[in-house]
Amino acid sequence: MSELSMNGLLQSQADFVSALATLAPSPVLALDTEFMRERSYRPQLCLIQLGNATQQVCVDPLHLEDLEPLGAQLADTRQIKLVHAAAQDLEVLHQRLGVLPAPLFDTQLAATLCGLGEQMGYASLIERLLGVVLDKTSSRTDWSKRPLSAEQYRYALDDVRYLPEVYELLDIKLQTMGRGDWLREDCAAQLDPARWTIEPQEAWRRVKAWQRVPKTAFSRLRQLAAWREREAQARDLPRRWVLDDDSLLRLVNRPPRSLKAMQHGGLLPTQLFHEAEALMRALEQAEHDQGCAPPAWMPLNELERERFARLVDALEACAQTLNLSASFLFNRNELERLAREPTTLETWQGWRTSECGEALAAAL
Repeated sequence: MSELSMNGLLQSQADFVSALATLAPSPVLALDTEFMRERSYRPQLCLIQLGNATQQVCVDPLHLEDLEPLGAQLADTRQIKLVHAAAQDLEVLHQRLGVLPAPLFDTQLAATLCGLGEQMGYASLIERLLGVVLDKTSSRTDWSKRPLSAEQYRYALDDVRYLPEVYELLDIKLQTMGRGDWLREDCAAQLDPARWTIEPQEAWRRVKAWQRVPKTAFSRLRQLAAWREREAQARDLPRRWVLDDDSLLRLVNRPPRSLKAMQHGGLLPTQLFHEAEALMRALEQAEHDQGCAPPAWMPLNELERERFARLVDALEACAQTLNLSASFLFNRNELERLAREPTTLETWQGWRTSECGEALAAAL
């Protein structure tokens, strides 16, 4: 493959397969994606950037009929996949290809474990480690439009150009600190397909401010959010276009007794009146939903609050020792669950429990 084509936008199947063959022998594969999701439920994959220490390429998924060769390469465990802040890339790749890149080395997670800061952006990391200042002028590009300008190509290629060098530096640092296994554990957790599959019955967790819904209204929240999720998936529309959070919460907190009340009681905007019957059916189904609200709906009692406060202090001390943020170790929901049910600590596993479990147990 010519140098020119390796640094151009690959739109033919032959060039695509040839590029993969060129990159296959490398021990690492740098990976990034560009996508649009403002007008759809599923992210529209618009660009795939691939590279190693010496070559980079932009693949055009909008023009290629078959991306299966890439799926096979991403699943090849002989090659380490380098991604920065991998979550959204994993979501779009799982949705489009049905595979996840393994083994994964997430440079953002690696930087956190190295003590460089939590959720560090790619440009900041490159400048910090390599002294290279990236051009950000194309950061708001509509990647679905063609042709791309030379500046947009360069911006896209830069997203993978420096990953192999950064990987080398971070990997050495992690091994020196004895945290290589920590990163492998965290990256492996991201490769659980269930993490990227949204079940409608769990979609209530994606409703803004769901924590403020009374426990008695949980069944309505669950049924309406599940209906919205199914509709959004079936019609490939953003959730907010099917039913926005504010309207959903009004129906949850002030359930109408009739279609007329729903349409004329200030509960729904007029553009959603055509959904009124379906929403009424979801609310009626909620009346027969015997599912219990999750424990998070119950406020901690006095004993649990005291236990929670001790857990917070213990975790903060552990975080300072490790030079990591407490929230990176365990989140508030996990600590509240532990405050309610101390015996669950016995089931916790992983490096976080190995490092902090003894301190948390003492706080119980």
